[in-house]
Formats: sequence, structure tokens, C-alpha cells
Amino acid sequence: MVPAVAKPRSVDGLGGLRASVGAQLGPTEWLRIDQSRIDGFAEVTGDHQWIHVDPVRAAQHSPFGTTIAHGYLTLSLCNFFLPQLLRVENVSMGVNYGANKVRFPAPVRVGSRIRGRGEILACEDVPGGVQATIRITAEVEGSAKPACVVETLNRWMA
Repeated sequence: MVPAVAKPRSVDGLGGLRASVGAQLGPTEWLRIDQSRIDGFAEVTGDHQWIHVDPVRAAQHSPFGTTIAHGYLTLSLCNFFLPQLLRVENVSMGVNYGANKVRFPAPVRVGSRIRGRGEILACEDVPGGVQATIRITAEVEGSAKPACVVETLNRWMA
């Protein structure tokens, strides 16, 4: 039986990371997406589209019946979930290197809760470290489809 919330997978160094290819990660705890988080994201990005920041208009004219989180807000939260899914010990540092593929299959309505799951897809040696490809899925509570699926690229250095 899988626990409702899993502890982060802890691996020892680059060798432990390489040996973890195929490992399932998570899930994390649920995170509620409220209007203040959406509005804050709109403020820092300048994306004030009404479907995100105008609850009255969204209730009247949006096919979702309410405001929804920006797709890129949901994507950024996948990076928030990563340390809750995986900890690489005994390395000098880890950095976000980018992403291979991103999809947004379902919206995140205001008030919804999301959580992260992951899978270590691949590891390859890079100068001074290892680059891991990790699929992170942001699940929406009660939805058959996830909000975001991203193949992240992360590098950990010796």
C-alpha cells in the first residue's frame, strides 16, 4: 500500500542518483491554489488576463465557471514539488537546467488542490556531475487529468 504522502526519496550522491532511474517519487502533500497566489503570479509576470484575475467576469464568461491558475504558475510549482519528491545527499549543489517537454492537460480552478508525483526517467554524466531527467506530474484533486506534466532536467554536481 502506497502512503497518502510519501517522504522524499533520499539518494546518496551521484551514484545513488544513477541507480535510481525508474524510481517512482511521491506523492507530495496537497497544495491549495487560492486567488491570492494566482494574483501574485499575475503581478510578478504581468499576465493579468481576466480568466486568471477577474472572478466576476470568469464566473460569467469562462468555460470553467471561475478563475484558473496560469499554466506557468502550475509549471513553477512542479519545481516547488521537486525537493519534496527527491533529495540528493552528499553533492555540492543541484541546479535546474530546463525542461524537455511540458503539457497542461487540465486547468487548475481557484480553490483546487494540487500535488506532485515524479519518476526518474534517465541520468547521464555531464562535466562535474549528473543530469537527471525527471517527469513531474501535478495532479488536481478529483480530476482524471493532471494539470501539468513536465520532463525536468536537473543537474547535481559532485
